[in-house]
Amino acid sequence: MELIPVIPPFLAILNTTAATLVSLGYFFVRRKNTAAHRICMVSALLVSTVFMVFYLYYHAKIGNIPFAGVGAVRPVYFSILASHVILAAVLFPLVLVTAGLAIRGNTTRHRRLARWTLPIWLYVSITGVIIYLMAFHLFVA
Repeated sequence: MELIPVIPPFLAILNTTAATLVSLGYFFVRRKNTAAHRICMVSALLVSTVFMVFYLYYHAKIGNIPFAGVGAVRPVYFSILASHVILAAVLFPLVLVTAGLAIRGNTTRHRRLARWTLPIWLYVSITGVIIYLMAFHLFVA
């Protein structure tokens, strides 16, 4: 079985899983269930790490895939893609610092930074799935 064709849907599954885990982590922390929050957030970090490994492998092998959509959908797609890429680059250090603060027990600073990290992580994960659907299912050559 060839690995490359299954990577894009696998990446979409990983993004969906990360968004679900981050959302659950938020749900649990709001209910003061820090143990469940921690499990969800560590799991989301692991899922996102697996995502990054496969994403980098895929693009090292394939390169960029041209978007096949035409007309008005192109600026929509590229706007989503651009914001996704920029925020994904911002997200990487944000997640590391936010997690580091939690590990060190600096709850106040962790909470303050997590207020930015959480919505960016959700946006990046959800737009990753949207980009996948647009590029591989809705607008194919």
